[in-house]
Amino acid sequence: MAKPVVAVVGRPNVGKSTFFNKMAGRRVSIVDDMPGVTRDRIYVDTEWCGHAFTLVDTGGMELKSEDSMWKHIKRQAELAVDLADVIIFFTDGRAGVAPGDYDIASMLRRTKKPVVLAVNKIDGPDSSAIYDFYALDMGDPVAVSAEQSLGLGDLLDEVVKHFDGGECEIADDETVKIAVVGKPNSGKSSLVNRILGYERVIVSPVAGTTRDAIDTPFEYEGRKYMLIDTAGIRKKARVEEDVEYYSVVRSIAAIRRADVVLIMADAAEGFTEQDVKIAGLVHEAGKPGIVVMNKWDAVEKDDTTMNRMTAALKQDLKFMDYFYVRYISALNGQRVGTVLPAVDEVYAHTSQRVTTGILNDVIGDAITVNPPPTHNGKRLKIFYCTQVGVKPPSFVVFVNDPKLMHFSYRRFLENSLRKSFDFSGTPIRITVRAKAEDDV
Repeated sequence: MAKPVVAVVGRPNVGKSTFFNKMAGRRVSIVDDMPGVTRDRIYVDTEWCGHAFTLVDTGGMELKSEDSMWKHIKRQAELAVDLADVIIFFTDGRAGVAPGDYDIASMLRRTKKPVVLAVNKIDGPDSSAIYDFYALDMGDPVAVSAEQSLGLGDLLDEVVKHFDGGECEIADDETVKIAVVGKPNSGKSSLVNRILGYERVIVSPVAGTTRDAIDTPFEYEGRKYMLIDTAGIRKKARVEEDVEYYSVVRSIAAIRRADVVLIMADAAEGFTEQDVKIAGLVHEAGKPGIVVMNKWDAVEKDDTTMNRMTAALKQDLKFMDYFYVRYISALNGQRVGTVLPAVDEVYAHTSQRVTTGILNDVIGDAITVNPPPTHNGKRLKIFYCTQVGVKPPSFVVFVNDPKLMHFSYRRFLENSLRKSFDFSGTPIRITVRAKAEDDV
């Protein structure tokens, strides 16, 4: 089941950013803050009472304003609402119900999606101000103070109630789900059509032809797959302003649902900053990533072009140096046949299990070659390691004191595992836990 997406909407200055920053804060117990892959954070992965979900931020909405800035913000908010499974509608309890609140409430009712009404800035025990907000006809309002972190638990309780009985995947457990992500007009739909062998989705040189993610099951050489084609932009007007926001927000849901992600980029344009950000989403989600440099036929080449571009990708994607890369032309079919075999390879790698005995032999050899570091005269001791999960491969290393595990030594252990086992194409996760020496 896909991780639910929750959008936060409301008028300007009602406290959405304060609430979002609380959720993304370092020391809020309900939050596991995702390391930022965009400078302007628009989402955060969080959890409440065992329910993991993705929170998406939006700008303040002035629906009736003709100002170009407010129109732009409105478009971005509409995109987030369109993606969301649940919507949190923020209002200002001090200011009372404003005309803009009625406009937003009307818009949200048309979505037919669950909406939780939050009345913010209720800082004291007197919450009688919330009763005015019943006029919005959005259900029972929840009194909160984002600044004081009051009532947030009650708010999240209402949000997660809407997760139960959520949308189920069409694919079964044997189906490999492949998300195709990237900037609009990078060739995602062309690749989907080429793999399927027929025109499943509309292809157009205009960025934003495809509106929604389209799931297409198919079989190839006896194996089941599901292609998830993520979309362009709903509206063609002023596409350039919405490309970054839309690409990130729309890609989040597809990546969460996928087993393997194809990161499409325009080889003629090169791997751009936005491509790097989308690749960062894939890495942080723990998904295997295959970089597909499309439109290779449009690149002026010599016998070193591919090597030079791969070297440049390694520089841009240092944080996911395990990536696979394929150079194709979806338009004429050049090397498209290499994509599904690469998917099979990285899926096998991300599903790989290693026995505890062999795993600890590898860790033991690594420790012999490079002994653990010391800090303030105390040496890190590694007792043993075990694999606790797959997709991605996840390991727990038991030590005497986790604080002694420097990030560089953790990286060394990861590299040791990669040298001994083929985890190419997939991230791996290493968690460090304390274990008393006499318990070993």
